[in-house]
Amino acid sequence: MQLKQYKSYFSEQLKSIYPQTEIDSFFYLLIEEYVNLKRIDITLRPDFEISSEKKTLLDTILVQLKKEEPVQYILGKTEFYGLPFEVNESTLIPRPETEELVEWILEETNINDKLNILDIGTGTGCISISLKKHLPNATISAIDISKEALTVAKKNAILNNVDISFIQQDILTAEELNDKFDVIVSNPPYVCELEKAAIKKNVLDNEPHLALFVENDNPLVFYEKIAYLAKVHLKEKGMLFFEINQYLGKETVKMLKNKGFTQVKLQKDLFGNDRMIKTIFK
Repeated sequence: MQLKQYKSYFSEQLKSIYPQTEIDSFFYLLIEEYVNLKRIDITLRPDFEISSEKKTLLDTILVQLKKEEPVQYILGKTEFYGLPFEVNESTLIPRPETEELVEWILEETNINDKLNILDIGTGTGCISISLKKHLPNATISAIDISKEALTVAKKNAILNNVDISFIQQDILTAEELNDKFDVIVSNPPYVCELEKAAIKKNVLDNEPHLALFVENDNPLVFYEKIAYLAKVHLKEKGMLFFEINQYLGKETVKMLKNKGFTQVKLQKDLFGNDRMIKTIFK
């Protein structure tokens, strides 16, 4: 089958489930990965013949996409902050909003400083690894409760040629941290159970609920515990960064101020939602 014919077929099969822009993105990703043609090649070579073996493989993936399996899990990888990352069902898929959090931290730090940084709830390791790539003099540790997620994070550190100290720990039961830090960052679970109805099926059915959801009656449980630990384990003028639930920005700011944090800054993401907080404890 010619490439242009398969592209039409591919779109037709998925048009009732995804917007066309997303379908096109899937197609280009899959053709580059499995047919070894880049987007420009697809434009220039619409008559390229896809082998029967490749078509069979792509048809199998098409079935998975119809079931709304995330394309990142199908490929087993994604890109974050310009870097390659392995992903699987034990890890959340890194989001563009989290790239903004990394960018904010880099804006507030100096590439030459020998910082001590802690990432709590590291998942794929996307935050800690991206920071290490851009802050080579920093010492970075990363915590996660999930052994399976840490296995992926360790692979990603090797993939990106960085040295991160990974620790398996349940932050909610931690009495203390293992050091003093210049920066503590966390993108913890923050989606309330009552928000499940609004979550897309591809996320709800595939991504790990342990890394996504918190109970409705205590949505700031992770933020409160991390703030409590940060008061003891941040160095003087040390900074605490959070990615947050867009609906709980004011509540999170109030909680931090009540705990004695100063210069609490709430920042919106690229979609205009309250998404990030930076604060200092003195």
